[in-house]
Amino acid sequence: MARKVKIPNHIQKRLARDTHKRKRNTKNKRKYFLIVCEGEKTEPNYFESLKNDLPKGVLTSCRIDIEGTGRNTLSLVEESIKMKERLENETSLSIDKIWVVFDRDSFEPENFNEAINLCKNSSPEIGCAWTNEAFELWYLLHFHFYNTAINREMYQELIEGNLKPKVGEDYEYQKNSTEMYGLLKENGNLELAIRFASKLETEFEGRFDFANHNPSTKVHHLVAELFGLEELLKKEDEDKASG
Repeated sequence: MARKVKIPNHIQKRLARDTHKRKRNTKNKRKYFLIVCEGEKTEPNYFESLKNDLPKGVLTSCRIDIEGTGRNTLSLVEESIKMKERLENETSLSIDKIWVVFDRDSFEPENFNEAINLCKNSSPEIGCAWTNEAFELWYLLHFHFYNTAINREMYQELIEGNLKPKVGEDYEYQKNSTEMYGLLKENGNLELAIRFASKLETEFEGRFDFANHNPSTKVHHLVAELFGLEELLKKEDEDKASG
């Protein structure tokens, strides 16, 4: 069973609002989440491992589909909307929430910013777990707080520097590894990563030039929502028992 994760208050409040919205008109319906990733391996592997670490009751009451597309920024968001329509037609199920996961990388600033704004302005809003510059920042925050710009070439060295003292000097970071979630769970601190990511958010608060928010990540919002499903399940069980 997944370790209980302490979620910062401002994220808990947002989750509570989202939960309230989803519960209207969806009572007793299995929740359906779609996570669409830029990468075909790295991000899907991480979230598949996280999903499989959730309590069985969550996976019984919630369907969580994770797709890696190889698309980026704006094209990824557009593809996620098409994918939602296609899956709903194929399954005759209504998808409650879409999340997209993508990086700043070296993409044009206007494309990156436009993708984020498209998510915000979609109805219903698309969850946007973006990272500037790369998803690996989320891994690093399991160990330390980083608030200076990090380029892509530095991530491998920093990840290895954090993990080698714990797992052995022979460790080499593999970008498409299926083991990263487990390594981070055993040797890092997820609660710390959420807290550090939230702290980074405050450093760019009120600024909408997202392409310049380096380092920054919104992955913690998606992770918090997934772990929050356990609390949602408990609440629904309590409601049934009292009803």
